[in-house]
Amino acid sequence: MSEPTSAELFRRLEELNGVGISLSRQKDTNRLLEAILVAAKKITNADGGTLYRVDADKKLVHFEILRTDSLSIAMGGTTGVEVPFYPVRLFDDNGCPNNSMVVAYSVLRDETVNIADAYAAEGFDFTGTKNFDKKTGYRSTSFLTVPMKNHEDEIIGVLQLINAKDRVTDKIVPFSEADQHLAESLASQAAVALTNRQLITQLEALFESFINLINAAIDDKSPYTGGHCQRVPTLTMLIAEAVNDTDNGPLADFVMTDKDRYELKIAGLLHDCGKVTTPVHVVDKATKLQTIFDRIGLIDTRFEVLKRDAEIGVLRAKLAARGNAGGEWEKSERDLRARLRQINEDRQFLRYCNFGSEAMREEDQERVREIAKTYRWRDVDGNEADFLTADEIKNLTIRSGTLTQEERQIINHHIEVTIKMLESLPWPKHLKNVPEYAGGHHERMDGKGYPRGLTRQQMSVQARMMGIADIFEALTAKDRPYKKGKTLTESLNILGKFKLNGHIDPDLFDVFLQKKVYLKYAEQFLDAEQVDEVDITAVPGYGSR
Repeated sequence: MSEPTSAELFRRLEELNGVGISLSRQKDTNRLLEAILVAAKKITNADGGTLYRVDADKKLVHFEILRTDSLSIAMGGTTGVEVPFYPVRLFDDNGCPNNSMVVAYSVLRDETVNIADAYAAEGFDFTGTKNFDKKTGYRSTSFLTVPMKNHEDEIIGVLQLINAKDRVTDKIVPFSEADQHLAESLASQAAVALTNRQLITQLEALFESFINLINAAIDDKSPYTGGHCQRVPTLTMLIAEAVNDTDNGPLADFVMTDKDRYELKIAGLLHDCGKVTTPVHVVDKATKLQTIFDRIGLIDTRFEVLKRDAEIGVLRAKLAARGNAGGEWEKSERDLRARLRQINEDRQFLRYCNFGSEAMREEDQERVREIAKTYRWRDVDGNEADFLTADEIKNLTIRSGTLTQEERQIINHHIEVTIKMLESLPWPKHLKNVPEYAGGHHERMDGKGYPRGLTRQQMSVQARMMGIADIFEALTAKDRPYKKGKTLTESLNILGKFKLNGHIDPDLFDVFLQKKVYLKYAEQFLDAEQVDEVDITAVPGYGSR
């Protein structure tokens, strides 16, 4: 076979340069490996080829991509067809180098091996190749095996080309010296591109692992919100895909690329990272009187003291009367029973009030205050004291939930911390919107949200999506300390009212209903009793503008 002309070499060098640029842009590892092999076959005009990867332990060489044009064989890579061959061992059972296999030899010796005819070659075992030829009728002749080294001079793979074809006659010929140099140059570029992709993939995996570590720490702080940091991102992505699939209405032009999806996913995972600073006793406040412990026990003790004092008072009266019982004793007994009954009723009422509700009635709040005025008790030092402290009255009369206004501000502060944390990071270009997406999930469309009081027009669609996801997850969550998880109908009715009062984005809510995003989420996370039949036409705000 004659050596290529200068013009032919120049053309092939241009191809090699173009391949290098193409490889540097490829993001998917499987497509990258495939592109490497296809490019090598094209530059050397080879009929077939295999790309191998060396495992991390440097013991095995695995088949990754296999192509043979004349046999129409395509395995590995994007084909979805697994390469059925066992990996090549670099060492035998005794630890001796496996130099009889050309691929292993190339890795162990860090050498390119150029064989003109496998059937005439000495020193290598081509038994497997010959068996393959027998089964297929193929004739494996010329082989070019090139190690692929990364920037640390470490061999990470092998590029093996089979049966070079003469560009004029199409006959099988040996690989030329020019073919070898071009293949070696391509292998070098390919190794750099593959290493870069692996490093990027590893860094992304490490980054996400750190995020998951932070979220695990947040969720583990409280048994009542475990999983929130995972469920909100999942629901956010379900909403985003539904909007992406919408081809009519105000959101028809919203389109996401894979980069957009990744950016939103990261934002979702980090949306509550500021909760690492939120005190556990506030996050875990299951009852109104809970701090480090539930102070309802202290009030129970005071009621027991009142009952004891009432009983002692009657006994003393009996002793004072001596034998003159008569009607006075009976009256004292009746008064005692009435007193004890009232004490028990008031005690049960305060225990009931200690559990949070969505809306405590004003008359119940007033009764708490009356109880505080009605009773007096003596403390451990014998001093007369208020039956309920001002702080206990304040907590027992909380209208909604279990948190006081000050405690809500502590909880709400987590979003400010989230924004501060995220804005302090040097985000790469493809993740630059993460702080805005993650920091907006407590804003309202009418500008009455927090922490920045943004309006709908000042927020991205993605941030608005996350707002709906955060609310719906909270409504349906089964692990809150003060409530049960609501049904789909209950949750959608509340969400619909939020649409009407300017809390959430109306267009996103419509997609949420129409695309049945709520049902897809329910199938993953809700209990069967929560998944009721939803009549979306009865949901407040449905279809309204």
